[in-house]
Amino acid sequence: MALAQVSSNKCSGGYQKVFEHDSTELKCKMKVAVYLPPKAENEKCPVFYWLSGLTCTEQNFITKAGSQQAASEHGIIIVAPDTSPRGCNIEGEDESWDFGTGAGFYVNATQEPWKTNYCMYTYVTEELPRLINANFPADPEKMSISGHSMGGHGALICALKNPGKYKAVSAFAPICNPIQCAWGQKAFSGYLGKDKKTWEAYDATVLAASYSGPQLDILIDQGRDDQFLSASQLLPDNLIAACSEKKIPVVFRLQPGYDHSYFFIYSFITDHIKHHAKFLNA
Repeated sequence: MALAQVSSNKCSGGYQKVFEHDSTELKCKMKVAVYLPPKAENEKCPVFYWLSGLTCTEQNFITKAGSQQAASEHGIIIVAPDTSPRGCNIEGEDESWDFGTGAGFYVNATQEPWKTNYCMYTYVTEELPRLINANFPADPEKMSISGHSMGGHGALICALKNPGKYKAVSAFAPICNPIQCAWGQKAFSGYLGKDKKTWEAYDATVLAASYSGPQLDILIDQGRDDQFLSASQLLPDNLIAACSEKKIPVVFRLQPGYDHSYFFIYSFITDHIKHHAKFLNA
């Protein structure tokens, strides 16, 4: 699988790079950002996958979150893919900000006309790790996952659906119970169809309620002044209740004064990378 380098910038002793590749899963060209810490020059490093939220590309996290310094200190590669296929020329893909382009929701679509390209779940969990492991000094046994909003939903479902695959998981303001909120209902009905039973396979709250794998320590930060929290789009209490029932450890931090923006992520990303490093470097 060939990668074409788009950009490379020295950052925190390592290099922040962006690549383009032909995705066999999504049947289009995809961009992915890769941060290589100084340690990667001499040895294999664990990999932290970051999934971004609605409307984002691979650029938002690498330019706004300030993650590179902590990744450099802990010797962790950061991989941040785009949030959806691009340029597939599907009718309606650019009509709304919360469905289609920039809004893949990390599911494998089953409905026309989306199912040919919109297979973000398999892209993130299978194709992307193969690509990274084949082209970079990545330790294939040590990977973790995190994300924001729609990407927080993506990170949680990837970890819960694949027990043991990811050493740690965390999220910022994740969509915790998409089958119960407007964002999720719009996306899932479009990508997965009207049978709501099929939606449960991509709902973190439902998945947590039936989880039976190795211990998964979850860290979630949520801004108390997040407009989407008050609009009942995120529903973290539902996930916390499900995890409590199954005795899945969750550290949930409600941060006073913070909203849904990247200023919030920037403020706490170092804590999240430390959380991941504890398990990745064990």
